[in-house]
Amino acid sequence: MTHPVPEPASEDLLRRLAPQVLGALVRRYGHFDAAEDAVQEALLAAAGQWREEGRPRNPRGWLIRVASRRLTDQLRSEDARRRREETAAALTPRDEFVAPPPGEGRAPAADDTLTLLFLCCSADLPAAGRIALTLRAVGGLTTAEIARALLVPEATMAQRISRAKRRIKTSASPFGTRDGQENAARLADVLHVLYLIFNEGYTASSGRELQRADLATEAIRLTRAVHALLPDDGEVAGLLALMLLTDARRAARTGSDGSLIPLAEQDRTRWDRAAVAEGVMLVSDALTRTPLGPYQLRAAIAAVHDEAASDADTDWAEILALYEVLVRLVPGPAERLGHAVAVAMVHGPRRALDLLPALDDDDRLAGNHRLEAVRAHLLEMAGDRAAARAAYAKAAGLTLSTPERRYLRSRPPVSPNESTAAGLAVRMPDTGHGCRTPALLLIT
Repeated sequence: MTHPVPEPASEDLLRRLAPQVLGALVRRYGHFDAAEDAVQEALLAAAGQWREEGRPRNPRGWLIRVASRRLTDQLRSEDARRRREETAAALTPRDEFVAPPPGEGRAPAADDTLTLLFLCCSADLPAAGRIALTLRAVGGLTTAEIARALLVPEATMAQRISRAKRRIKTSASPFGTRDGQENAARLADVLHVLYLIFNEGYTASSGRELQRADLATEAIRLTRAVHALLPDDGEVAGLLALMLLTDARRAARTGSDGSLIPLAEQDRTRWDRAAVAEGVMLVSDALTRTPLGPYQLRAAIAAVHDEAASDADTDWAEILALYEVLVRLVPGPAERLGHAVAVAMVHGPRRALDLLPALDDDDRLAGNHRLEAVRAHLLEMAGDRAAARAAYAKAAGLTLSTPERRYLRSRPPVSPNESTAAGLAVRMPDTGHGCRTPALLLIT
């Protein structure tokens, strides 16, 4: 018996089931490359057949059965046909892919999405490979879509994905159950990759657009999937909350011409209040019942910004207190840079400027525009417009983002009377330092 559904619903379902089907095949047969090709063929078959005949009662079982057949066809050669079929039959439980009796909605018991994420986000892979493979295998994006999203040629992206697959094939770490310590380490890798994907979508590192909504949306979707699998993990909840609270401002961050609008100047009525409410709920719950972690703290900082009725109502003292805890947990340059911004808002720009020399020699900030953007903003706050303008120009020369470059080059605005600069209202950029919000300051 089938249940016809509108085409978009089937497409959404196929996208959601794709990583589960791929995970099931890789777990059973190995051969990541071949398994992925088989899953793609099964998805194409489903897109056509389900549209005409309706969705099967057990969509995931249907996809696994069809993909398994495709995979065994790929792996089978004329000389080894019988041996491989016997091996596949021996590895597969007899009732795994058969239709359930009437009245039963049985589907394969295991959801391998998280295990597949662990595989794709392995620290054994370079960061670029992890991101690309995650978007391809778990996100369901095509190579061309990933290439467009990350602004690299399609051929380059195809090579990057192929190298990542080969690396997985030769990896000593198998697809399957690991001990608790290894799972914890792998989960940290998964969250880091999802965080990277979101940030590239929220504030693109290069190009003409400030944001790439498709990447940010995909990161949120994947993080929701991880949260559904691990609802009691505080850092997973914290990361999802951070994404929701930050992405809630998306509509207000750019003007009609694509220009960057600083946080202080955004129309807060355009913020997604449903996303804000969900993010606040998630982080509040995590903070009260799970061990404290960096993503929870970043989300809490974002929540303070989003819950303020106006820029003037922002509780910077609370943000500073949260940053001081964060830099104790994660004393990286991004966290220390955000801490400096919070210090400026509570104790004044000169005190914050004194914190920057310690970051000047940090190799992780070498050639990066963010430190100079923070310096420029603090100098502007202090009333030193000439020095601020020079620092803004230096930051603009370092960024590859066109909207950020235009914004930085426009700072500080030309005033008929430069002597009144110190009395101007403080303008905290959307980034808290000229490029990103303090809650999402820098991704390493």
